[in-house]
Parts: sequence; C-alpha cells; structure tokens
Amino acid sequence: MEEKTLDLRLQKHIDLLVQRYPKLKSITSSIISAYEVMEQTFSTDHKLLVAGNGGSAADSEHIAGELMKRFRTPRPVTPDFAKRLCEIDRVRGPQLTKNLERSLMAIPLVAHEALSTAYINDVDGYGVFAQQLFGFGRPGDVFLGISTSGNSQNIMNAVVVAKALEIKVIGLTGANGGELASTADVVVKAPETETYLIQELHLPIYHCWCLMLEDKFFGKYDQSKGDKVL
Repeated sequence: MEEKTLDLRLQKHIDLLVQRYPKLKSITSSIISAYEVMEQTFSTDHKLLVAGNGGSAADSEHIAGELMKRFRTPRPVTPDFAKRLCEIDRVRGPQLTKNLERSLMAIPLVAHEALSTAYINDVDGYGVFAQQLFGFGRPGDVFLGISTSGNSQNIMNAVVVAKALEIKVIGLTGANGGELASTADVVVKAPETETYLIQELHLPIYHCWCLMLEDKFFGKYDQSKGDKVL
C-alpha cells in the first residue's frame, strides 16, 4: 500500500498514534485520507455529521465533544468577535470573551431523542439517521458513519442520502469493512474482527483526527524549530 505523509505539524500525531498502537501502522494511509476529507470540509466552513449504534453512538457524541470545544489547544475567540461581545454587553461581554471557545462544527445524529424517537415510532427505525442527515446536511459537509460490521442498515440508509446530497462519506469499521467499505469515499478499517476490540481501536483513531484538526485550525507552529507555540 502506498504510504501517505503529512506536513511535520500533523505527521507527529500519526507517529505518536502508531507508537502507542503499532497495530494501526497498516492503516495509516486511510487514516490520513479521512483526515484530509475532514480538513477540506472545515476549511470551507462546512460541518461533520456523525452517527453510529450502541458503543459507536457514544463515540459519535465523543467526537463531537472534542471538536466543538478545546481538546488540548486553547481556542480563543477572534479579537473582532471579542470586541463585538463587549460592545453589546459591557458586563457579560468580557466574561464571554474569556470563556467562549471556537468550534469545528460537528453534529452527532444520535443526540436528538425527541426527533429520533418520533421518527422511529411514526415512520421508520432504519431511516432515523437518513432523516436527520437530510435535514442537517448540505453539499460540502462530510458524514462519518461508524459501524464495526460495516453493515448497519441505518448507517447505510444515511450513506445513500449523503451521496444524493453530495456529502462525502467516511466509514469507520472493523477489518471486514462490510457494505460501508464499498460505498464510502474513504474507509478506515480497524484491524480487528470482534466488536469490542474494534471499538477499542476506534477511539485512538478518532482522537488522532481531533488532535490533527485542532492543530491545523487552532495551533500555532514554528516549522523551523519544530515547536508549537500557544
């Protein structure tokens, strides 16, 4: 398999990932490809939509949580926005300026219980993610479907809608890949076949994505010294 490389700022995260989880070395190319899709999405002010079932539903919310606020790097608001806050409210503005953190927009499609349960009850249980993707998604967004088997039908229905909306699809699966592997724009296959072992590898993969994205959009980096300057 052709190896892919990143610039020094981002490659360090892949190197650390492989150092800690040597088993993932064989899939670094696909991990980087998926990152590049997300980078392009956020670079054009679009968003990430995430869904999965069971443990993968928890992972969906986990990913969104890491992207919507700081993971490791401070994300202060811009001076212009800070100025507007303070002009609007001289008391609350300075506190908001201090506490607000810039986000990379990520929506977990598993988190809207009223909508989800109404749709499941009234229409179709297998279409619950597809409906939300249809409502939230716009061309230029990216859908991250997490399925250890790669065959979750509610994920696959969402993939069809994503394709129709011109939304790129990243699949995060186990070693077999399933149907998702043949339809996603990029598939990342954790090299395990048992569900809990696959899930144990999914977490460091998406943590690596979150670190790289945060470094790209909020990190200041001195290429000549190889040091991050916060």
